[in-house]
Amino acid sequence: MQKILIIGATSAIAEACAKRFATQGHNLYLLARNSSRLESLAQDLRVRGAASVHYASFEANALDTHLALLTQVKTDLHGLDRVLIAHGTLSDQQACEQSVEITLQELQTNALSVIALLTLLANHFEQQRHGSIAVISSVAGDRGRQSNYIYGTAKGALSIFLQGLRNRLYKSGVQVLTIKPGFVDTPMTASFPKGPLWASPEKVALDIEKAIEKKKDVLYTPWFWILIMLIIKCIPEKLFKRLSL
Repeated sequence: MQKILIIGATSAIAEACAKRFATQGHNLYLLARNSSRLESLAQDLRVRGAASVHYASFEANALDTHLALLTQVKTDLHGLDRVLIAHGTLSDQQACEQSVEITLQELQTNALSVIALLTLLANHFEQQRHGSIAVISSVAGDRGRQSNYIYGTAKGALSIFLQGLRNRLYKSGVQVLTIKPGFVDTPMTASFPKGPLWASPEKVALDIEKAIEKKKDVLYTPWFWILIMLIIKCIPEKLFKRLSL
């Protein structure tokens, strides 16, 4: 049985992952902002077969609380084998364009708060010399587009950080998995028109579980997004800047 920490546990993808972990009998620790949703999720996971479920309220941007909270997690779980970081916001691009404050807040939530957590977690896993760190980034970080470049900037920075962290922790036997979902049908994207490129949180969770088991470095999910982003990244900048994407 693994001792698993899930940060941003009430997000749709994280919740789907937690349900899969619970059916395998793992010990879970859930962190998220909404205490009532955490309590409800914890009860559900216990019914599904989790060996134990702890939870606590968590504010990602309260960076000065991270160390004490992670210390408490390791104490309550009697160790830590795996982490899934899934918190974030879908930035309002137009609002960001009009406000420095909103732009910096989005970068703080989607990149800097995650990097702060990873800095602390990396030291734990490096000393332990085994374990898995999985972080949800996005295909949006592969190339800047006018429709979401603030969100893309945050995810791009996060993906580069994870790439360096993976390089650092490889010799310690620690997996660092960068998860790059495409379009996922979640409450955060409820207002978006859906089509054949969209995936369910359950499908993404299954892909994440398989990627962790196979010790993968990077996961595009669903799989065809690696081809889509390869094409997009290959478009010359002289042409790309003329496109309305």
